[in-house]
Amino acid sequence: VGLVTCTLEVTPNGKSSGINAEYGWRPNYEPPQYPYIPPHVTKPKEHRRLFLVRLPERAMFAVPRNYKLVAAPLFELYDNSNGYGPVISTLPQNLSRFSYVYA
Repeated sequence: VGLVTCTLEVTPNGKSSGINAEYGWRPNYEPPQYPYIPPHVTKPKEHRRLFLVRLPERAMFAVPRNYKLVAAPLFELYDNSNGYGPVISTLPQNLSRFSYVYA
């Protein structure tokens, strides 16, 4: 599913744009992920992207029954890949790259 499709599903007018907050390359299907294509790799097997999309004021999260939605503070996510996985544990670093205006 592309970003445009996700944006149209999330916002009613589809005008919200996503920001590419993180990307990673994997030379093979093993856990290490690099922010660049390693020099010895000609065709990487996977390109992972994480997008930051602004949600409307009223949004509903749909969580499957076999999953659990957990509210965790950012300091607990930081450098805790054993507990939350390699992608979610990098959220604090990726979110710190942006300036936020609270209105």
